[in-house]
Amino acid sequence: MSVLAPESRGRTGSLAWLLVLGIVLAALNLRTAVTSVGPLLDQLAGALGMTSVGTGLLTTLPVLAFASVGAVTPALARRIGEHRLLLLALITLGAGLLIRSLVGSAPVFLLSSAVALSGGAVGNVLIPTLIKRHFPGRTGVMTTVYTTALAAGTMLAAAATVPIERASGDWHIALGVWAALAVVAAIPWLALLRSEPERDQGARSAGIRVLAKSRLAWMVAIYFGTQSMIAYIMFGWLATILADDGYTTSQAGLMLGVFTALNIPVSILVPMVASRFRDQRPVVVGLVVAYSIGFGGLWFGPASAALVWVVFVAIGMGSFPLALMMLGLRTRTPDSTAALSAFGQSAGYLIAGAGPLVVGVLYELTGGWAATYALMFGVLVVQLLTGLYAGRNRYLEDEQAQSIR
Repeated sequence: MSVLAPESRGRTGSLAWLLVLGIVLAALNLRTAVTSVGPLLDQLAGALGMTSVGTGLLTTLPVLAFASVGAVTPALARRIGEHRLLLLALITLGAGLLIRSLVGSAPVFLLSSAVALSGGAVGNVLIPTLIKRHFPGRTGVMTTVYTTALAAGTMLAAAATVPIERASGDWHIALGVWAALAVVAAIPWLALLRSEPERDQGARSAGIRVLAKSRLAWMVAIYFGTQSMIAYIMFGWLATILADDGYTTSQAGLMLGVFTALNIPVSILVPMVASRFRDQRPVVVGLVVAYSIGFGGLWFGPASAALVWVVFVAIGMGSFPLALMMLGLRTRTPDSTAALSAFGQSAGYLIAGAGPLVVGVLYELTGGWAATYALMFGVLVVQLLTGLYAGRNRYLEDEQAQSIR
């Protein structure tokens, strides 16, 4: 049985598999521009003569790109077409990655990084929309496929960049490899250009101003923002937290690697479980409980059991695939999914971007982690409240219809 939407049925089954392959390969690329830089950041700063302001800007660029470019993606998709736009995004991503791997100038490196991240930002918004359009009856399954590939690409770039650099002896090659992966990802979308979905001329998608008045849209956006904030804080500060607890640099790095790797099975399991329910509130509560156990253990528990607490936090990170699922589950049409995806991710990433900076300030002021853990539990309260609202079986279009009456 075909899993494609009505506009796609009647085509060959190979088209469905081509779409799945295209989504998987695109997802593998969406974070390579981000996680390939972190392991080489000190080396890049020295080689490029990058100041602390430059490195700070480089680490902030993902949030700025995901928020700004993501916001205009639905409008671009209406003009260009979803398949064409994703192909263009992957080409842009690959070009940015290639250029920054060749240059020796900090300003050009930053500019080309922004170009690459812009391509990733478009993909962030488009892929949930494509899932809703082509696989409306398999949102949970395809979100599992998408988030698993996203997590695998994130881990691959973070884990493989340094070994590639050591084997080649050149950071230019270590960063340039990921441009080749973007080229591979573009191939299925070249073939899918002929299958560009026809837009329903009568369909209306909510704009940013309309969604800014929607309680459901804000609940989804804030839920997305809280999970992203926790993720940014953990990826940025977990190794330092563990080092302060007495772990060596290599031990802390190993546990950070375990934490990152666990994102793959969590990304598989959470959407599978959540898709079995029309109401995702029980899953929201379960993930907050896992987070609470993990952060509570890191705060008050024995440092020797840190790996156990890190595993619980990694389970709580299932709030990311759940948030992505909500973009499709809380809307009835692909156009509304595109609008909610753009609004939710743009607002969410802006919220999340402040997290690592605030933690840095708190650590500088207090010299410890108690204030950070208190902040995390405050974020979890917000995540629980917004998740309980966003997780309920309801639709954005119905809320808009009621507001018009």
